[in-house]
Amino acid sequence: MNQLEMRAVYAQTLIELAEKDERIVVLEADLMKASGTTVFKNKFPERAFNMGVAEANMVGVAAGLSAGGKIPFADTFACFAARRAYDQFFISGNYARLNVKLVGTDPGISSEYNGGTHMPFEDMGIMRNIPKLVVFEPSDPVSLKKLVKESAYHQGCTYMRLHRKPVAVIYPEDEEFELGKGKVLKDGTDVTLIATGAIMVAEALKAWETLREEGISAAVIDMHTIKPVDKELILAYARKTGGIVTCENHQQINGLGSAVAETLVENYPILMNRIGVQDEFGEVGKTDYLLERYQLSAGYIAAAAKANLNERNKR
Repeated sequence: MNQLEMRAVYAQTLIELAEKDERIVVLEADLMKASGTTVFKNKFPERAFNMGVAEANMVGVAAGLSAGGKIPFADTFACFAARRAYDQFFISGNYARLNVKLVGTDPGISSEYNGGTHMPFEDMGIMRNIPKLVVFEPSDPVSLKKLVKESAYHQGCTYMRLHRKPVAVIYPEDEEFELGKGKVLKDGTDVTLIATGAIMVAEALKAWETLREEGISAAVIDMHTIKPVDKELILAYARKTGGIVTCENHQQINGLGSAVAETLVENYPILMNRIGVQDEFGEVGKTDYLLERYQLSAGYIAAAAKANLNERNKR
């Protein structure tokens, strides 16, 4: 399957936007090489700002640029975007009703050898608490390109989790996306797998294959937007399949699983299981190891789906 480097797609998308709109600017906290935006700086040097290792200041400057009519994309590792710059993003960006596009790279286990201090399992949960903020995580190069463009022209702040590394292309190039509207990748009738992000959507699709071989009809949904979550789609598949398993590269607390659970308990309570980090800190390791270490891999997803189905069959 064809793979593309996500950070390269992100940078090229910003260039395409900037070629048509002079309001597009990029801010970095000394991580242009890591984020892939050096190419943007080379093409638009007057619209690229390296703020140094000062993430909170970067977000404050982004807010000022937004107040001046620009559309700023501010990038840094997700651990710093969520933890170090939270107050500035909350007050200067969101409370002020401005238009800052904050990007957190290397979410969850994708930070690999940067280890526990740089492994953000909590950023979606932190960001979900900000009123009106849109929180999303693309799953492949096509969804990344389309959702970045959606984000650019959404009036208000957004937070995007960006997987930097090469990712397999899932969607056709002409697929359209809308913030707040999930995508059905596989239809099914027995159980629904709801996943978010490049790593977990890929694992959910592997689990779908395992379940299919065992005669279990699973639906797979790419819930790229965690806030606002697609309640209509969740409820439609809750009614259709009767069971849900959520899959996220994040703490189980206050992430995708929480958003889905909140929707179900208030509207259509059914049995659901959550695949996610179970109240732990990160650690050093390659992705394959970390998938097993934190029980995020396709095998755990398939097992949760079968457990969900078996429990319902007992009732």
